[in-house]
Amino acid sequence: MMHRSLILPLLAALSLAAPACSKDTGSTAKPEPAAAQPAKQDGAHAPSTVKPGSHEDWCGEHAVPESQCTRCNPELVPAFKATGDWCPEHGLPESQCLKCNPGLKIVRPPKGS
Repeated sequence: MMHRSLILPLLAALSLAAPACSKDTGSTAKPEPAAAQPAKQDGAHAPSTVKPGSHEDWCGEHAVPESQCTRCNPELVPAFKATGDWCPEHGLPESQCLKCNPGLKIVRPPKGS
């Protein structure tokens, strides 16, 4: 009889823990590993009125010049593809693909430029 009194609380604890361990199968999107994502910079997006190549021309979300950010401005994609600057595997310009070019450094221009 003593064994039954221990089994019931054990089963109850396991039934409560099981849903917490289950994987979410509702989402089909695979998040990018944190190491593969560019570091978030200050500010989110540059206004469309900034001078391309200036310090203010910066997409803080993707750490590339805003005027060249194909993730925020998909209409830029054909121009990159036309010049052969495209990584089809990762869906962004090869000149911005940190996965294919891990040593690539995309540097924001200094203030006043």
